[in-house]
Amino acid sequence: MARKFDGGQLVIASHNPGKIAEIGALLAPYRVAALGAAALGLPEPDETETTFEGNAALKAHAAAKATGLPALADDSGLVVPALGGDPGIYSARWAGPGRDFMLAMARVNRELGDKNPAASFVSVLALVWPDGGEELFRGEIPGTLTWPPRGDNGFGYDPMFIPEGHTQTFGELPHDVKYAIDHRARAFQKLVAACFG
Repeated sequence: MARKFDGGQLVIASHNPGKIAEIGALLAPYRVAALGAAALGLPEPDETETTFEGNAALKAHAAAKATGLPALADDSGLVVPALGGDPGIYSARWAGPGRDFMLAMARVNRELGDKNPAASFVSVLALVWPDGGEELFRGEIPGTLTWPPRGDNGFGYDPMFIPEGHTQTFGELPHDVKYAIDHRARAFQKLVAACFG
């Protein structure tokens, strides 16, 4: 049985403003004060693990240890089977030190060529307490890649990803629609059911 979160403050172990905004919106109904890692001056730990689960846990443990507060971390990425699962856990690194996701999307498109454009977004949420307690939740959404990118909503690879059952990319869908269906929302639903219910 999952450990329950009993309210109060929660550190969001991310320096990505788009990710913090999305997680903050998901947390809003639960009266949780979400504090971003960057606002707290926390460094970004090196993501040395080889799975989404490992990297999410690593980031959450580092934030919980540094602040003495429960921490929530997300590790997510674009998984393209025709590219052997890449960029996967390296999704942010494909954007380079300047986090230029136009470059990253162009690389995906170039390497994909005429291969199968099927893809999925994966998100793993790690909720960690200062005493080391840990809960992990995984969400995925299948879809198809398109080129050129479309839409200014979202962040990362959103403008080239069309979720299954839709005709618009995550970059074109309104935030409220995307936040209700995406990989992070699916992981968050599991977290809420287990730890907030």
